[in-house]
Amino acid sequence: MPVDAKMHLLGCDRVELATLVEHEGQPPFRARQLLEGVYRQRVGSLEQISTLPQNFRSKLAANGVSIGLPEIDKRFTSQDGTVRYLFKFDDGQSVEAVWMPDGDGGEAGDGTEAGDPLPAGASRSWDRATICISSQVGCAVDCQFCLTALLGVKRNLTAGEIVGQVLCILNDQNASPPQERINLVFMGMGEPFLNYEHFIKAVHLLVQEVGIAESRMTVSTAGIVPRIEDFGNEPIRPKLAISLNASNDDLRTRLMPLNRKWNLEKLMRAARNFPLRNRERITFEYVLLSQVNDSPRNACEVVELLRGIRAKVNLIALNPGPGIQFSTPDEERVAAFQKMLIEAGIPAFIRRPRGRDIYAACGQLKQTVELATSPAL
Repeated sequence: MPVDAKMHLLGCDRVELATLVEHEGQPPFRARQLLEGVYRQRVGSLEQISTLPQNFRSKLAANGVSIGLPEIDKRFTSQDGTVRYLFKFDDGQSVEAVWMPDGDGGEAGDGTEAGDPLPAGASRSWDRATICISSQVGCAVDCQFCLTALLGVKRNLTAGEIVGQVLCILNDQNASPPQERINLVFMGMGEPFLNYEHFIKAVHLLVQEVGIAESRMTVSTAGIVPRIEDFGNEPIRPKLAISLNASNDDLRTRLMPLNRKWNLEKLMRAARNFPLRNRERITFEYVLLSQVNDSPRNACEVVELLRGIRAKVNLIALNPGPGIQFSTPDEERVAAFQKMLIEAGIPAFIRRPRGRDIYAACGQLKQTVELATSPAL
């Protein structure tokens, strides 16, 4: 495999690294050493892969080969311990990702800054954590209640740029799967199914090389129906979440223009045909907008839509932001909506907002550089 003028190892799979090693005249086991250094040790430079001969490292560097980890440009820390990251790439584009610690060990804010090494003898401040990562720079789906939609879409991320967000956050938080319970959600900036090939390659690398189980991953789609069908046939895949957000076509088209192309009939058919694994359910995400989609009638329509589907519903009271023309519903309306779904036999959960004070909650990611009033670390 000829080396490009500028090649990143991050994003390469076993076959690609084996080809690179062979092209450089090295023994095959060098590919395993590269894999270990890039994905398990999560090194930032070739010089840190000490198992490789110095002359090989020097030759790779001279040929323009590097690891390719993105740069953490800014961090924003919430009162609840959530950390929002701004990542910068080589071309100057940037995306955001979020770290959400959870568990009985207490929240961040106990005197240890996020990412600092733990003092000797200290216990970790979290039992489990979730990382929310981006798949595109911006988003083309244009959901009317989402800050990311205001950006439009700039470009797709590569598999290496997707995986790189995870590795940087794991390094920054001193976390190591699979020894620790790390969940991963593809719910950041962008529509993963509009960047399908890179997203799927990133999933394979995260499962096979980084060590995060596919059962701990979830991908959210606004409803790219053909890709939902493709996704069901993948041998390695996360769990599926579908952003529903409306109970009928007229309302969904108003809130999610994508519905003009793939309406609720097509979307629900794809959901019913999706090959679920044992004990698996499709998650339907429903952002509640005050006096728009949160009435008892809307709840009844959702029940009818999901009839016959092994599903659960995450209810998300709108996380507000500048430029969004909707408001957050009262807690009583959210609870009443949930009650109607549960009484109809549909598991329904009210998602607790995380990082709302730093624009890290669902629907709030809009590139930190545009939110200069937020408190940066």
